[in-house]
Amino acid sequence: MDRMLAAVELLRRKEGFGGYVHIKLLPGAEPAQVEEAARLANRVSINLEGPGDAYVRRLAKEKDFSGDLLPKLELAGRLLRGARQDESRDLRPAGTTTQFVVGPSGEKDREILSLVARLERQQLLHHAHFSAFQPVVGTPMEGEQSTPAMREFRLYQAEHLLRQYGFNFEELPFDGDGNLPLDHDPKTAWALRHVEQFPLEIGRAPYELLLRVPGVGPKAALTLVRERRRSVFRGPQDLRRIGVDTVRAGYFLALKGRRLAPALPAHQLRLFPHGRHLTQAPWKTPVPPCAFR
Repeated sequence: MDRMLAAVELLRRKEGFGGYVHIKLLPGAEPAQVEEAARLANRVSINLEGPGDAYVRRLAKEKDFSGDLLPKLELAGRLLRGARQDESRDLRPAGTTTQFVVGPSGEKDREILSLVARLERQQLLHHAHFSAFQPVVGTPMEGEQSTPAMREFRLYQAEHLLRQYGFNFEELPFDGDGNLPLDHDPKTAWALRHVEQFPLEIGRAPYELLLRVPGVGPKAALTLVRERRRSVFRGPQDLRRIGVDTVRAGYFLALKGRRLAPALPAHQLRLFPHGRHLTQAPWKTPVPPCAFR
């Protein structure tokens, strides 16, 4: 950790580099090292690996979640949060990040996203990364089942709902097992459970509600609100022009009281469960697949 900090100090002070630097804290880093990292870097990260002590011990017995990893991430978050309010600071703080290994320790999506939501709400975390577990030959967990990549993708989508779409953690559509559904993205799953709130009238719906329509992102919602003040939307082609995915959004939107689509898009049939169409043999490589992400 000291050698990494010395390298960044050299870049900053001797070479005069003022660009973006991301420092990853090592487990066991001292508080003074965390403070130095927050002073020198734009972004600081430490991988939590799991959402609690039991999960992290199963992944890596030498790591301490509640005594080391989480407190250091929160400390870095507080330091960078304070730096954003310091107008005399030359470096622009970019917040903290972390990563979770998904699947092998039995954690639930609800547990992961509960922790992520709390940290983001307290402005101690900018965003999280997720890595679907893949077994590797010659490692202690080579016999564990691989995690479908779709589960990783759904976690990313749900985290975006929390950070960019105005969703609260309590609104995320977990199934009875505590995980997100794999057959629908989280926003579509939420919309299907709240069909009484749709369709939204294109000419009147506020930006905050348009963000909850499947197929409508922040940029498209903002453009729609702006464009409707000076032009008239005549049909799906006008919405496609501003970036709305009308195939996904049509059933949830109305134009002059009429739904753009009379029914939901056809549900995709699956021959195999998610991830089971691929070989389940562990990777024969000295470097885990997630190392290349």
